[in-house]
Amino acid sequence: MEALTIKLPLVVSVFNCALRVVIGLALACLPALAQGWPQWGGPGRDFKSGATGLANRWPATGPKRLWSRSLGVGHSAIISEGGAEGGRLYTMYGKAEKEVVIALDSKTGRTIWEHSYVAPYFPKMNFSYGAGPHSTPLIAGQLLYTIGATGKLLCLEKATGKPRWSHDLWQGYPGAVIDVGYSSSPLAYKNMLIVQAGGSGRGLMAFDLGSGRVVWQALNFRNSNSSPILINVDGQEQIVAYMHNAIIGADPHNGALLWSHPIKAQWDFHYNISTPVWGPGNLLFASAAYGIGGRALHLSRSGGGTIVKELWQSERTRVHKENAIRLGDVIYASTGHLGPAFFTAIDVKTGKVLWQDRRFSHASFVYADGKFIIQDEDGKLGLATPTDRGLTVHAQIEILTSRSWTAPTLVGRTLYLRDRKNIMALQL
Repeated sequence: MEALTIKLPLVVSVFNCALRVVIGLALACLPALAQGWPQWGGPGRDFKSGATGLANRWPATGPKRLWSRSLGVGHSAIISEGGAEGGRLYTMYGKAEKEVVIALDSKTGRTIWEHSYVAPYFPKMNFSYGAGPHSTPLIAGQLLYTIGATGKLLCLEKATGKPRWSHDLWQGYPGAVIDVGYSSSPLAYKNMLIVQAGGSGRGLMAFDLGSGRVVWQALNFRNSNSSPILINVDGQEQIVAYMHNAIIGADPHNGALLWSHPIKAQWDFHYNISTPVWGPGNLLFASAAYGIGGRALHLSRSGGGTIVKELWQSERTRVHKENAIRLGDVIYASTGHLGPAFFTAIDVKTGKVLWQDRRFSHASFVYADGKFIIQDEDGKLGLATPTDRGLTVHAQIEILTSRSWTAPTLVGRTLYLRDRKNIMALQL
């Protein structure tokens, strides 16, 4: 018995260790089916998914359509819980003078719950390019956060749609009204919800996730349609916000300004829409149309401050309302504004345009399993492999029938698309 007593802990330890290895290998082999899409741009806010096992070709009719249904107006993207709760999707749409937050069953498209509220447009607001809502919801724990086209911020219970708290970013504080509607998507940081509000002393605001209490409000920058991101500069976390006439870095703990870089358009009415892209080498890519173009900023920390150096600027790399993705040292995005906006590869270090592909114009896209899933504004859907030498298109079909400006969402091997009339799910 003494010998057994001595050896048993060793046997248990070896068994537990082996079990952990087996479980780890099993999880590693899963095709990331449980990974959700909880916010604008997905898990990393960079439009990349860890999904694997995607098909390399599609039949002539395109990927298998799981379901489709009509939905009201708006450009709000679709988000998903993922994990064990991966059965629900969330987005927003408009109907008459109301905005609606909706939860849908991911397998059928069936409505689980809706929460609507009155949100009439302000005088002189211009929705000739498409009515809102434009902002994408955010999941944080058991709560859901949304912002409508007139700046109404809501916190809802994810399971039921029951309101927990709300604020009016434009009339309650007030923030700076954008005539085409509020578009920026909220960002969660620790116990805070961080939003771009705009206006004097309220360029950025942070609310307590649970109670809605204002944690801090800071800065005087006028708001834009772009969405903030969180980056790490030499060990320091920073919020990057592409505001109206400047791109800025702020301390997420208190909103203090860490740096700003002026970016002035040819016209005061311009809109900065595309989300900045942060990547290796401490390089930040930011772009807009209206005479602004794209540029790369190098950020570094020295003497307790942040040093900002603009490496290049080019009108040829202007990204209007679409997203951009960085792979290696290449930025991929649709570049252009009025007229065609061809799919483009840009050397992030020099600004050199490596190639342009005319098969997709004004396209939003996601990256997974070594491939791009590309959706252009005319409803064309493509599957392609990118390199710095060109784009190999494996499949291309016409699938959406209305103007398609909403970025696609990928959850595991299921793709969710939306245009101004419909929403659908495809099996990839």
